[in-house]
Amino acid sequence: MPSYSPSEIEARWQAVWEKDAIFKAVRSADKPKYYVLEMFPYPSGRIHMGHVRNYTMGDVIARYKIATGHNVLHPMGWDAFGMPAENAAMAIGGHPKDWTYGNIADMRSQMKPLGLSIDWSREFATCDPEYYGQQQALFLDFLQEGLVYRKNAIVNWDPVDMTVLANEQVEAGRGWRSGALVERRELTQWFFKISDYSEELLNALDTLDNWPAKVKLMQANWIGKSRGLQFAFSTVDAPEGHDRIEVYTTRPDTLLGASFVGISPDHPLAKLLEKSNPDVAAFCVECRKGGTTEESIETAEKLGFDTGLRVRHPFDTAWELPVFIANFILMDYGTGAIFGCPAHDQRDFEFASKYGLPIISTFLPSEDANPKLEEAYVPAKSETVYYNGGFAGEKWQTGEEAIAAAIDACEAQGVGQGVTKFRLRDWGLSRQRYWGCPIPVVHCDACGVVPERKENLPIELPYDVSFDTPGNPLDRHPTWRDCTCPACGAPAKRETDTMDTFVDSSWYFARFTAPHADTPTVMEDAEYWMNVDQY
Repeated sequence: MPSYSPSEIEARWQAVWEKDAIFKAVRSADKPKYYVLEMFPYPSGRIHMGHVRNYTMGDVIARYKIATGHNVLHPMGWDAFGMPAENAAMAIGGHPKDWTYGNIADMRSQMKPLGLSIDWSREFATCDPEYYGQQQALFLDFLQEGLVYRKNAIVNWDPVDMTVLANEQVEAGRGWRSGALVERRELTQWFFKISDYSEELLNALDTLDNWPAKVKLMQANWIGKSRGLQFAFSTVDAPEGHDRIEVYTTRPDTLLGASFVGISPDHPLAKLLEKSNPDVAAFCVECRKGGTTEESIETAEKLGFDTGLRVRHPFDTAWELPVFIANFILMDYGTGAIFGCPAHDQRDFEFASKYGLPIISTFLPSEDANPKLEEAYVPAKSETVYYNGGFAGEKWQTGEEAIAAAIDACEAQGVGQGVTKFRLRDWGLSRQRYWGCPIPVVHCDACGVVPERKENLPIELPYDVSFDTPGNPLDRHPTWRDCTCPACGAPAKRETDTMDTFVDSSWYFARFTAPHADTPTVMEDAEYWMNVDQY
């Protein structure tokens, strides 16, 4: 028998497969469909063994399904926008577009000899105007439906790359690309209103058959549904307009263990105080050097500043609590203010120990247990404990029962109201960079923020940009920002923020069902091929 020569035999048969288009996916009513999808690769220039392993596994599944009579969709594309291309352009003096498309060509030439069962006719890159123009159309649809909005928000700021980072792009308090310490800044940002779907997302987890339980639990915790009490402490001698501090707590059963009230450095009261007090201002500036991720907040040293203000406890107006500005409180979760119960929260325990604040137990493991604690006592909410400082329900009850009883009791006394909240926050998608999908709105002095007309899409990136100074080149381009207002025709300016690269990779699986359509998807194709059967 002749010897097996991969370079000869594989190349010959791959040429036959390509000529006969045997992996081309076409809708068919005669076969059951099967959609196989692997991770969307970033075009760094070289595939590595991780790529080979991943795409080989997908190839095995796709070929098996073809062999068992399925109509298989097995596509490939490129997650091509993002900061790395800009950084590379600055490092080598080139252009992100040239760098990216050159890398795509290199990686395609490295992947094709593997003989993967991919329908290459569906290939696209997220930096293709044909792709991001449809993404801009989706943005305009969302804007029209009230699912996109603009507001001031505290964000993770990378001072080296000079752009906003998502929490997932912050690693150990540093930017994932630059390695710079992330800072908290307030910027005007665009948001997707994903929080409107919190309940729906949570309920949908129950429909995911055969998903690992730990993955579903992680998702449920990320969405983070909680039932708590929202109420206000009245302030003592506070500045005008701040006679109340609103708080939200998931443990109203611990109200009699309150030791202090904490507010975020970005709380309106803290911002007012820092205008007239240099010490407050310096403390708040120091706090904003940290990131907004839970990891960075939990691992950072707990710092507080005693404002000298006091609040009255809602159950006893003679009982006053100190008001601290604290570095571990975020403005965009709850109300930006908390009451600390050190006996039953380890973070509060560390804070109270550091600043010499009372530690008051409201429940114990047993009636005769020592109420003096070496650390916070935090049993599961389903555990039955003895309430020595309870004000609602039985002496012996679970945390869940005590929380419900406390909410009812507080509402009956006019102390706040029961509220359901979700931990899931809206998706901040603005990025202050060039190499991303332009946000299709304009700013008009007369009309304000105006959506671009769909017939003008795609709003393409200019090629003639400079990376010789940090920041967003679109802000410095001599002509690209200049446009006319779609509403009144007056001179206007384009939005220079571009979309987070996670937006590009959040819908590509749907685009693969109709990758060359002049709409984001085609309903018939999406209904046939969706959902992905194996990722």
